[in-house]
This record gives sequence, C-alpha cells and structure tokens, in this order.
Amino acid sequence: MGGTYVLVVDVSRSSTIEVGALGEREFAAGTYAYVGSAFGPGGFARVDRHRELARGDRDARHWHVDYLLGHPATTLETVVRFPDEDRECELAGRLPGEPVDTFGASDCDCSAHLLETPDGDADALLEGAREAGGVLESDLL
Repeated sequence: MGGTYVLVVDVSRSSTIEVGALGEREFAAGTYAYVGSAFGPGGFARVDRHRELARGDRDARHWHVDYLLGHPATTLETVVRFPDEDRECELAGRLPGEPVDTFGASDCDCSAHLLETPDGDADALLEGAREAGGVLESDLL
C-alpha cells in the first residue's frame, strides 16, 4: 500500500547541511515537516527506508530529505500517513509552516515540500495533519 506521508523532523541545533544538488543549506533549530509520496514499488516501505537512514543504518542518499535525516543534529520524531491518497503538493501548501525554498520539490511546481513549523510547534503540525485526514503511524500499530 502506498500514499502520501509527512515526516516530522526535529533539528536540535542550527546546522549547515549539504543537500545534494541544492548545495549547503542553513537549518535553524526547530521542527520541520517533509511531505512525500510513496506510490512506487514497495509503497510505504519508503518510510522505513527514511527511518533506517535517520537511525544511521543506511548511508545512501537519493532524495533531499535523506541529507536532512542523515545529519547528526536531526531526529525523525513521527510519521503521519495518508493511505491511498495522492496529496503531496496539496499538503505541502496546506500544513502550517514556512516552505524551505525548493527543498524536495524538484519534480513539481511547488515552492517546497519541506516546511519549517512556526516556533517549532510540532503539535500544530500534527493537529493540521490530523485535520487533513492523516493517521499517525503510532495509531496504526
């Protein structure tokens, strides 16, 4: 099964991170939301791959978010799923937060698929995702 997902990522300290072809990017300490899609082979197995990279169990970086997740100042806090729904661009424009210019949006017309949440407010982000119909992964277990 596939769909759209939101990764909630904590950046514990301000950091400069090399993000592949985007080059060096500055990330302030706080909470970020990355909106991605998992419609290819394996579906939501892509989320498991992101989780492995965040834990340090995987080194290969394919997408912009991999560079963020692979940095020692970041932690993957939670995942919100939207099963069988293709809402990546809509959610990137709907969830609370400021777009991180061009991050994760190289294959669409969005300004970004990574959002810096206002005042690092993860609760507002999760509330917005739930109101949009998302399901926390912990609720699926």
